[in-house]
Amino acid sequence: MKYLVLAWLAIAQISFAQITVAEENTTLKAEIPTEEQAFVKAINSFTKAEIIEQFGEPAKADDVKIKGSGKVVASIWLYHFINTAADGAYYETTELDFIDDKVVMVAFLNNDGAEGPESGKQYEFPQ
Repeated sequence: MKYLVLAWLAIAQISFAQITVAEENTTLKAEIPTEEQAFVKAINSFTKAEIIEQFGEPAKADDVKIKGSGKVVASIWLYHFINTAADGAYYETTELDFIDDKVVMVAFLNNDGAEGPESGKQYEFPQ
């Protein structure tokens, strides 16, 4: 009888643990933080689609393509006024650099991100 009770408790505990893990997975990527430090720590775990879902389309996007195939291998996206500094002030521009679908670098700018007459140019690499 003692072993039957222990087995039942073990099964119940495993069942509750699986429910808890399932609930954590559904809430894990609920929202991208906007405070600069938390944003930098979290942003590379989100895909382009998840970023667009929260912040919308970027204000500006430049793609790096493989010449001939047109395959996009890297992208640079600019967003305006989505991130705050530690003091609560907004950065004018946030730059997200992607390789494939993941963010590999983040830059916070206190300007609009324009680089002059060449801004908006697309780049291509030879095959």
